[in-house]
Amino acid sequence: MKLYTAKTPKLVKWLFPSLVWEFSVSKKQLFLTFDDGPIPDVTPWVLEQLATYDAKATFFCIGDNVQKHPEIFKELIKNGHAIGNHTQHHVNGWNASKATYIADTIHAQKTIENNLDNSAEATPLLFRPPYGKITPQLSKRLKKLGYKIIMWDVLSGDFDKSLSPEKCLSNVIDNTEAGSIIVFHDSLKASNKLQYVLPKVLKHFHELGYTFERIPF
Repeated sequence: MKLYTAKTPKLVKWLFPSLVWEFSVSKKQLFLTFDDGPIPDVTPWVLEQLATYDAKATFFCIGDNVQKHPEIFKELIKNGHAIGNHTQHHVNGWNASKATYIADTIHAQKTIENNLDNSAEATPLLFRPPYGKITPQLSKRLKKLGYKIIMWDVLSGDFDKSLSPEKCLSNVIDNTEAGSIIVFHDSLKASNKLQYVLPKVLKHFHELGYTFERIPF
């Protein structure tokens, strides 16, 4: 399945400078992100692992999953994590029409906002395109709507059935540096590798003096 690189090439970042790939930081900070949740089989376990290291993360939620599992979604907020929009139905931006894609994104944002407690802080307009697939036209339209489009510096590959857990771990360990945005998935498809990799990543970088932060907004 390997049709991606664990480390986003500098050329790609240069070609698409309006997208957020990483952060310039003066401290040893990393930005863990989780796509495709929340789901009961995986997301609560992720929250437990993060809490062990007082780690904060950003969860790019599928609106349909938020709608199905509102209590788990509320736990993300309660634990101090940031929330991002991953469309309502995990739409592929290279296949869907512009109108369909934008409508699905707005639908997801409404779902997210409708499931926030009254006491919760306002949710920033963070967006990650499913599969990382987005067109310049869609990007321009989303930014006009106020979204900050968050891509990544390091892709773990936890979704890749052909990848061993050990290789998934090395993808992260070998390519991460201060300011990296790292992608994991709190999904059933990724769960086996995630359960192997995430505790080791947290332990490794914690022992090196790193902290794990939410995407700044």
